[in-house]
Amino acid sequence: MSSDQRKILEMLAEGKINTDDAERLLGKIGSRRSDNVSEDPGAPEGAARGGPLKYLRVLVDSDKGDKVNVRVPIALVRTGLMLTTLIPAAASEELRKKGIDLSGLSGLDGEELIEALRDLHVDVDSANGDTVRVFCE
Repeated sequence: MSSDQRKILEMLAEGKINTDDAERLLGKIGSRRSDNVSEDPGAPEGAARGGPLKYLRVLVDSDKGDKVNVRVPIALVRTGLMLTTLIPAAASEELRKKGIDLSGLSGLDGEELIEALRDLHVDVDSANGDTVRVFCE
């Protein structure tokens, strides 16, 4: 165990940081060691930098103190892609009428789409202080 990891765990044990902070910090230490992949300084904390993608993350922090932290396993995203091929033609047509066209998803290679998610970064900072972050890690 490195001295940085030990310090983080000590801060967690002492209550100086919470588990989310510890996980984020440990992730940063791990990303520094991984294959010398250059980091995108504009990427959200925890965003994927070179290793396998595990989660699609959605973080919302409202100016009123509401917080949302959603972590969707990439395996579930893959399953969802496969399920789009099972949607009946009539249902697909109704979705198209509503402006939702899923036909392009059936032609995508699942791994290509998952790899494309590596570059997904959505950052929204509203005038009233709300922030939204969507990324993969």
